[in-house]
Amino acid sequence: MEQHGISKLDLKRRNRMQVLKILKQRGPTSRIDIAGMLELTRAAVTIITNEMIEQGIIQEIGEYKHVTEKAPRGRKKILIDINHHYKFAVGVTVEEDIVSIGLSTLAGDVLDKRNLALTPATERREIFEFVEKSVKDVMDDNCLESDSILGIGVGIFPTMYQKLEIETSDGAPDYSKLRSYAQKKTKLPVVFDNSVKGTAMANIDFLKSKDPNRRNIAFLQYGATMHFVVTNLNDPIVSYDNRTGFVDKMIIDPNATERCACGRRGCVENELTPQATIRKVRNFYSKENTPALFRLTAGDASAITLEKLYAAYSEGDDNVIRVVDRTLELTAVLLNNLYFSTNPQKIVLHHFRFSPELSDDAFFTMLKNHVTAIGGSRVAAKIEQSIIEDKHRFLSGCALVIRELFFDKGGFDKS
Repeated sequence: MEQHGISKLDLKRRNRMQVLKILKQRGPTSRIDIAGMLELTRAAVTIITNEMIEQGIIQEIGEYKHVTEKAPRGRKKILIDINHHYKFAVGVTVEEDIVSIGLSTLAGDVLDKRNLALTPATERREIFEFVEKSVKDVMDDNCLESDSILGIGVGIFPTMYQKLEIETSDGAPDYSKLRSYAQKKTKLPVVFDNSVKGTAMANIDFLKSKDPNRRNIAFLQYGATMHFVVTNLNDPIVSYDNRTGFVDKMIIDPNATERCACGRRGCVENELTPQATIRKVRNFYSKENTPALFRLTAGDASAITLEKLYAAYSEGDDNVIRVVDRTLELTAVLLNNLYFSTNPQKIVLHHFRFSPELSDDAFFTMLKNHVTAIGGSRVAAKIEQSIIEDKHRFLSGCALVIRELFFDKGGFDKS
């Protein structure tokens, strides 16, 4: 006989998943409150949570403390929370300038890390060898067996697909060959996805202070190409068939004179990316026009980097200041347009870091001032810095594997 509807196992998984998502979003919560949010009976929630406690997935952490002098009568609320040491996650993130590998708890607390700086000359073989050795070393150094590991999350920046020989169709990557290779080498479940999506997830899931009202963010990652993703109800929604690089083609300066390789004038790729800013300065680079930058680069235009540009900016190099301020102004235009087209609660900026001489906070203040001038204080107030440090970029991979193999499975064992 043909059967229809949801199975008992699927229903159980869904209920457990909902419990975990509430705890992830709100932090410690009582069974009574969970029952109310899920519209289940207290008895049903007690059965669900008691089983999860027995399995070590969640834990009771104590009685709810009332802020009023007199606690209400009746049954006391006992708070439960995720046991963030139930399993550990291994994260691997491959981006344009770095391979980042590390170990974290289910809350994203960093336990160990390994980083390899990349150059255009770095070969695919070197990346694979580093990843394989580092995953083994991380587990050995922390005395972890495979049954203590939830899985390996691998976040790959889209511009690295070619380097890693990942085939794409209409922008969608096919990770099947890499997944098969990785699972054979590690004997662990492996999750692959776009590193931009992973870092956006990490900025929601790994916040230390929980905000139950925070439901969506827009996330913009800076680099040789700009990538953008929107999350809604804490799940990523990626526009244009799973591609995050469409923001590069947005027009932010219709009066620009130079055309991009894509044929457009004034697009993000040709106006805001590092190579675009450096190209603009090289057009008038000289000892007379850019004295501080000329000295910092020893008269070699090929030695211009963002770091040296911002060092010259800090020294008051007038023409460099003009270009950088224009870049910040156009970035403000982009942020204003992204805000009003996606209506997020926050716009999170990642990897917007240019010079050790100019602190992240100082640069962020400069950018917010430009956003205020372009879009007003309302838009500026929505902008935040990413919580993911450069040295911990592997947390993108951790967020991917924790979402897919823990929260989305209701904590059920990978088997």
